[in-house]
Amino acid sequence: MIADVLTEAGDRMAKAVEVARDDFNTVRTGRANPALFQRIPVDYYGTPTPLGQLAALQAPEARMLVVTPYDKTALKEIERAIATAPNLGATPSNDGTIIRVIMPELTQDRRKEFVKIVRGKSEDAKVSIRNIRRRAKDDLDALKSEVGDDDVSRAEKELEALTKRHIDAVDDALKRKEAELLEV
Repeated sequence: MIADVLTEAGDRMAKAVEVARDDFNTVRTGRANPALFQRIPVDYYGTPTPLGQLAALQAPEARMLVVTPYDKTALKEIERAIATAPNLGATPSNDGTIIRVIMPELTQDRRKEFVKIVRGKSEDAKVSIRNIRRRAKDDLDALKSEVGDDDVSRAEKELEALTKRHIDAVDDALKRKEAELLEV
């Protein structure tokens, strides 16, 4: 029973770390990255659909991204969604079959702003991990009457170590992303 609680908590914490890494990829650096555009919602026949499901994304140059829609009728909507996407500052140009997106150079102030955004996402991930720890601790406390105080206290120590390991993983990902953002 204790092992089940710890295993579930570990799995959920690992997922929280993975979500944080995915969120970090949505914050742009100095080069065009298709991951930045994957989640941009496009109004496709009245349904908000992620751009990654509507088009092929390629980065032929460091600051250019080419968007090739699977359905040419969605071209205008895709262009509008890219132009209005927050935190990108990209200007799309449409030639009737594909959309070319030129990414502007990042200023030092903009880089620092992106670092703040990434730190916020990092803190959200840590809060999520701590909430998972709290729920697991509550589950362990509920098992005290069945397994005994010693086993529960040992499991709580394991839970703390598990929590620290996952929070450290988020911090490492944050450091890498900050270095990437501040790299000129």
